Amino acid sequence: MHWIFLFLAFLIGISNAVQSGVNVQLRESFNNPILAALTSFFVGFIVLLIAFACFNQNPIPSISDIKQVSWTRFMGGVLGAFYVLTVIFIVRNIGPANMICLVVAGQMIAAIAIDHYGLQGFAVHPITLPRIAGAILLVAGVYLILKN
Repeated sequence: MHWIFLFLAFLIGISNAVQSGVNVQLRESFNNPILAALTSFFVGFIVLLIAFACFNQNPIPSISDIKQVSWTRFMGGVLGAFYVLTVIFIVRNIGPANMICLVVAGQMIAAIAIDHYGLQGFAVHPITLPRIAGAILLVAGVYLILKN
C-alpha cells in the first residue's frame, strides 16, 4: 500500500470527526436540522462540480446509459444523507468521541462481512482469527471509550 493512501484515509477520519461538529453548529445557526443537512450537501455539491470541471478526464455517460444503471447503485447518496442527518441529531447528545467510536465499530463489522463474502464486487478476504481478534479489540475499545 502506498503511504499517501494511508495518510488520506487518516485525514478522512479527522474530517469525519470535524464535519460532525461543523454540521451541528450549522444546525444551531439555522435552528433546523434538515436545512443544515441540505445546506451541507449543497455546498458539497458545489465543491464536486468545481472538482469535476477542473479534473474530470472521463467521458460523460449518456442519459440512456444512466437509465440502465440499477437504482441500488445510487444508494450512496441516500446513505450519505442518512449519515449526515443522523449525526446532526445525535452528536450533541452522545458526544463526538462516542459517536465516532460507534460509527467505526459499525463500519468494521460491516466491512468484515463485506470482505468475507466479497459483496458489492470486492475481492474476498475471509474472516480469520486475527481479523476476529482485531474486531473484538476494536469493540472493546469502543466500550472503554463509551464507558466515560
